[in-house]
Amino acid sequence: MSQAPGAQPSPPSVYHERQRLELCAVHALNNVLQQQLFSQEAADEICKRLAPDSRLNPHRSLLGTGNYDVNVIMAALQGQGLAAVWWDRRRPLSQLALPQVLGLILNLPSPVSLGLLSLPLRRRHWVALRQVGGVYYNLDSKLRAPEVLGNEDSVRPPGGASPANSLTLTR
Repeated sequence: MSQAPGAQPSPPSVYHERQRLELCAVHALNNVLQQQLFSQEAADEICKRLAPDSRLNPHRSLLGTGNYDVNVIMAALQGQGLAAVWWDRRRPLSQLALPQVLGLILNLPSPVSLGLLSLPLRRRHWVALRQVGGVYYNLDSKLRAPEVLGNEDSVRPPGGASPANSLTLTR
């Protein structure tokens, strides 16, 4: 199908899962990979493999509602044939070769709230960033829809400091 002269190409379809329970790690994995590959059950299986003899699994919430750690994310990505590199916040983002990166999974502090009541607590939250069709998107599962970040320069904060610990994914 051809476009009319002067017409703008339609934006690419961007896969985005919304937050459910404490499954931000599962949502971040699916969002960065742009398809539903992982579920809570799959993440729980990885937890069992990582700590087979553990009565209380150290890689997820005691309540079984998610809150998976970096080891679960790394194992899930390795199972997909992806290399995940831990990017410590002390390393400047200027050293990160974004064109070779499939996506980023950030671990950010996030406020805790109960309904409309905001509590003076912060928990960690997994967030995916990914380039789709030449545009970088914030695929945070707490957002209603993907947020356009723009080009490579818009992903790097001024000064080049890394805002959070993150995983970079390469094939």
